[in-house]
Amino acid sequence: MLDNPEEFQNLVHTVKEIAKADRADQLLEVLEQAQPTIQQTSYDNWNGGTYGYAISLEVDVKTFIRIKDDIEGIERLLLDRFSLPVRHMENEDIHKVKIVPKTYAIGARSPNPHRPFTPAELKRREELITYLNKSTEDELIADILLPLFRQLGFHRITAAGHKDKALEYGKDIWMKYTLPTQHVLYFGIQAKKGKLDAAGVTKEGNANMSEVYNQVLMMIGSEIFDPEVSRKVLVDHAFIVAGGLITKQARYWLGEKLDAVKRSQIMFMDQEDIVNLFVVTNLPLPSAALANSNPIDDLPF
Repeated sequence: MLDNPEEFQNLVHTVKEIAKADRADQLLEVLEQAQPTIQQTSYDNWNGGTYGYAISLEVDVKTFIRIKDDIEGIERLLLDRFSLPVRHMENEDIHKVKIVPKTYAIGARSPNPHRPFTPAELKRREELITYLNKSTEDELIADILLPLFRQLGFHRITAAGHKDKALEYGKDIWMKYTLPTQHVLYFGIQAKKGKLDAAGVTKEGNANMSEVYNQVLMMIGSEIFDPEVSRKVLVDHAFIVAGGLITKQARYWLGEKLDAVKRSQIMFMDQEDIVNLFVVTNLPLPSAALANSNPIDDLPF
């Protein structure tokens, strides 16, 4: 059934690949930014019964405002691409795609990443940990960090990429967060795929905090251009993110190297933080993580 979470997730991944092949950049931007959901909206008994589904793509308010004049055309194009992978299904049909703005409840409680997990959530954690242990730095950024920070309410999330480092200046990602007072804070992220330690000799696949030190100074000291306000700004805070463990010694070493002002700008996220946040915000796992958990099934959805 298309409303099975894993089947729907694989369907969304397939549609993204179709949009890439069509070079439909605007559709791909919406798909990459959106939080997709599917709902059964109809059923008839003809020819064994046919289930009808509607897909909602929840995007941030600024994105919705930017595309609202063309939204019906974009929805039609997305419906065409969502219908392609399921055209062979005689008893299931997607008849509507709607783009909706994300709503924020005032005073709503954030998901608690430190609460007890259900058995299903524990299984998702294991699958994600397996994926993180095997993923590259680019996969960590594209498949995990970008959707996670979008879900957490950050916006204008921009990845510097690793093909062209000329304008990276120590940042793999920069993004904005709007406070309830409407003040805007800017964040930079330096991501490493493995364990971050402070050992004299670092094992292959891990990173040493001394490698991160200069990148952090560069991140905090370099300006970024925000096209939404047409001016250059400095990063207010810097995340150091690792796909593995960040040791206590590594955190202490960096704290000793930085002065009091810069120390207050640094925040750490390691594998445990990433996995817990990913699970409690109910984000779908990357398709490669699902492939690892079910290697026999080669079907795209």
